[in-house]
Amino acid sequence: MPASVRTLTLADAALPRADFFRNALLVVGASLVTAVAARIAIPLPWTPVPVTGQTFAVLLTGMVLGSRRGALALALYLAEGAAGLPVFAGGTAGPAALLGPTGGYLLAFPLAAAVTGTLAERGWDRRALTTLAAMLIGSGVIFACGLAWLARFVPAGRLLGAGLLPFLPGDVVKASLAALAFPYAWSWINRRSGIDA
Repeated sequence: MPASVRTLTLADAALPRADFFRNALLVVGASLVTAVAARIAIPLPWTPVPVTGQTFAVLLTGMVLGSRRGALALALYLAEGAAGLPVFAGGTAGPAALLGPTGGYLLAFPLAAAVTGTLAERGWDRRALTTLAAMLIGSGVIFACGLAWLARFVPAGRLLGAGLLPFLPGDVVKASLAALAFPYAWSWINRRSGIDA
């Protein structure tokens, strides 16, 4: 398939004639799912970056909703947190959270959702290997932005140990779960609806 061809996302297949209201509900719903996932936060004693469920929700949002709705959902999530709603990891909120050590990870969320969404729109979520790759590429976006920002708070010699290495095994597990789930979900949708997407 040519790279420029946009295919259906899971949300498009589930709601083939989604209007503005339904799309808005998808965007708001994804921002709230990310907020709930952020409640799963395990602090690590050697780093200001906790282990959370946020990144999994971010990447799934992009894969399910596509690039535009995914990025919009995560931009809304950041706006909710900046406005004072306790949606960030551990229930934190406010502009200080965006300016603190984890701010780079947070600010990368809309971009990561857009990247995974773009890949899903190109059919990368149909096969296990490409789904895995899309999820890992999205994680790479989050880590790149997060580490660049975290470098302001952590000495260079500790940067990878504080902001990358402890999180890689979990990201591989989450990406592997998505790689199993997405092709199965597409197979189920195709059987139920006869969509050839």
